[in-house]
Amino acid sequence: MAVKQLPSAILLLGPTASGKTDLALHLADQYPIDLISVDSALVFKDMNIGTAKPDAETLQRYPHALVDVITPEEIYSAARFREDALKAMAESAARGRIPLLVGGTMLYIKALLEGLSDLPKANAELRAEIDERAKQHGWPAIHEELAKLDPITAARLAPNDSQRIQRALEICLLSGRPASALCAEQEQQATPPYRFLSLALLPSDRAWLHERIALRFKLMLQQGFVQEVEALRAKYQLNAELPSMRCVGYRQAWEMLEGTLPAKELEERGIYATRQLAKRQITWLTNSIACEAFDCLQNNNADLIGRRVAEFLKA
Repeated sequence: MAVKQLPSAILLLGPTASGKTDLALHLADQYPIDLISVDSALVFKDMNIGTAKPDAETLQRYPHALVDVITPEEIYSAARFREDALKAMAESAARGRIPLLVGGTMLYIKALLEGLSDLPKANAELRAEIDERAKQHGWPAIHEELAKLDPITAARLAPNDSQRIQRALEICLLSGRPASALCAEQEQQATPPYRFLSLALLPSDRAWLHERIALRFKLMLQQGFVQEVEALRAKYQLNAELPSMRCVGYRQAWEMLEGTLPAKELEERGIYATRQLAKRQITWLTNSIACEAFDCLQNNNADLIGRRVAEFLKA
């Protein structure tokens, strides 16, 4: 199928706190757009404040697919995201509308655009064994173990990146193959049958973004973020290793409620973790995907991007 015959789709990507949501809502007012969330935290029900989830009134006016999909007790994988996103996109296109995927979870975008290799499912027993070894010897030692089995993956992971080290080692031990080799196979999968416009909001001044992150986290605390986490702990059977409680902010709040993080350090640690997340997102957007970049410090992005979308849809 020729590119111009493919249905259109738009990606609106960017680091946390870059203004993606407001811009997506503006575009939805201007064009026949269906919004699809690309956010690994927004999939969780009842996690509202700490995820900066749009409020109920906004979601009613501007429905988002893939928001409030599962409870915090459950796990939502990149493979499931790809399946759900492609379904939502197909339904949107069938209605003669334009799917707009907005968010900052880069693994989800990678899964959507490139597919996923057939990775082994999580194994609770093996993960517990890896965790126990990490408690005894430290994650740097587990990182060294991974380096012997999969030096390519180990080289791109920090020695204390426990979640990714654990998963990569788990894949190696379950499959008998390096995770990097399995992931490379995903590139052979067909890309989705859409004509994409890929847009990215990137800051020309990181200090500006850092300040926005700090202000937003402080506002979350004022809005009752800690109380939200307390309510989640009371309502659901949670633990610190669940993906929901590993989300930025929630991990730090959990540690504070467990007594391993002094309450006076929650704000500082939460802001720092969020800034580190933004740094990783910016690096990925800059190096791993071809996007038309717009400076999120500009005041006229709504007009600039609106015009670009109009050009794209007329092409």
